[in-house]
Amino acid sequence: MSLIPSHFGGRRTNVFDPVSLDIWDPFDGFFKSALASVPAETSAFANARIDWKETPQAHVFKADLPGLKKDEVKVEVEEGRILQISGERSKEQEEKNDKWHLVERSSGKFLRRFRLPENAKTDQVKACLENGVLTVTIPKEVEKKPEVKPVEISG
Repeated sequence: MSLIPSHFGGRRTNVFDPVSLDIWDPFDGFFKSALASVPAETSAFANARIDWKETPQAHVFKADLPGLKKDEVKVEVEEGRILQISGERSKEQEEKNDKWHLVERSSGKFLRRFRLPENAKTDQVKACLENGVLTVTIPKEVEKKPEVKPVEISG
């Protein structure tokens, strides 16, 4: 059996090696090029995780923003029905004698935008930040059911 080598992160690995620690990523490099047009100060923390669900009464957005205070987060509704959630996580203050072993927590700015549907009441948006989760609730217009009138048939 011939073994076919492949490239992962600049390293050559064997795709048939069951104990290989490398994981194949078909999108390797794709997102780097997609983020090239995003300003560097925004892309550092641009991966703010946000869920959007629609209930019968409202559109509800939930964003994981651990460690942020409410004055570090901004929720806005622009003309054209665009919900914009933005903020900034400050970089950890470095002391002269500190020795960092691992840095995985992101810092920097984030910005997410969502086009709201016509049934969103953009003048009644409510936002709440609790335990690192931002919840934005936008009530929906009550759906008007078409009135059906029976027509009597003569004859």
